[in-house]
Amino acid sequence: MLDLLHTLVSFVCVLTVVVFVHEMGHFLVARWNGVKVEVFSIGFGKELFGFNDRRGTRWRVSAIPMGGYVRFFGDSDATSTTQDADAVEEMAEADRAVSFHHKRLGQRFAIVAAGPLANFLFAIIVFAGFFMTFGQSRSLPVVGEVMPGSAAEESGLLPGDLILSIDGTTVEHFQDVQRLVPLSNGEPLDVLVRRKGAERRLTVTPHMVDLDDGLGNTVKVARIGIQVSLSPDDMRRLGPLDALGAAVSQTWSLSADTLTYLGQMISGDRSTDELGGPVRIARFSGKAAERGLADIVMFVALLSVNLGLINLFPIPMLDGGHLMFYTLEALRGRPLTARVQEYGFRVGLALVLALMVFATWNDLSVLIW
Repeated sequence: MLDLLHTLVSFVCVLTVVVFVHEMGHFLVARWNGVKVEVFSIGFGKELFGFNDRRGTRWRVSAIPMGGYVRFFGDSDATSTTQDADAVEEMAEADRAVSFHHKRLGQRFAIVAAGPLANFLFAIIVFAGFFMTFGQSRSLPVVGEVMPGSAAEESGLLPGDLILSIDGTTVEHFQDVQRLVPLSNGEPLDVLVRRKGAERRLTVTPHMVDLDDGLGNTVKVARIGIQVSLSPDDMRRLGPLDALGAAVSQTWSLSADTLTYLGQMISGDRSTDELGGPVRIARFSGKAAERGLADIVMFVALLSVNLGLINLFPIPMLDGGHLMFYTLEALRGRPLTARVQEYGFRVGLALVLALMVFATWNDLSVLIW
């Protein structure tokens, strides 16, 4: 019971932070554009407690801690769908001035995009602070040891080889190798190395090996079977500018890698068993909290990147769906009809619910079986 309570508390704390950052992005840009914010809610459902600020916004914590929302003046619900068309037309001029749906297209676009962008910005700040405080591992990509029977041995990689690039992507540190090899999902890699001053090009086909994902689950991961000689000097604290650059690069890589993994799942090249939902996030939150401050901080940043990225998917109900509608509005010169938007949101809701059910089933099936 104590372990379960620890996991739940960790999960709620982690999720609350990233949701608060996301909704605060919407909130601040809406305020800057003169939109009245009626509700800022962490969680859904019945309000547990809250207060009203001097501008009339109700700040609340709700019973179901699985997200949050801001509701603008003129919205009919938490998804920022408009109120009845007749009611919107009958708005007084003073109400139109603070209504989200009466703002210019560019303003509405900025308000909606601000949520995901806030998550990315938050992750960059967290990563930069981490690299300045704890440091960043920057081991040279020099092969220290080649494991017997490994893909590296089969391809001809030797100890002392300096890895320069993998499939055309420049390798600066050994951590780049650790990131790029799993992305291959077992497909052959074009590896450029420097050996005794001369460059050599090798084809390395990673082996798919069974590894523990940190939660006791076995997952298949591409490995080439090399080790690097690590040194305490490899973990270096970075200055502010270097830390900021490394943080931007880290956020970009995480986003690009996530899209690659999702693309492989959609194409059938990667198992969808790796797709996790709230239960898996909760378990990772608990494990990260157990390992200490550094791990929980990095996990919060990682989750923030993923929340920002997922919300940009062009699915109605998500921020990306709204942005898709606004883009079509800009191209057409007028908004989509209310009926088209309504059907779009219904389809979007069905997709989001189906994805949540599937991911949760993956989580539960691991626990049960």
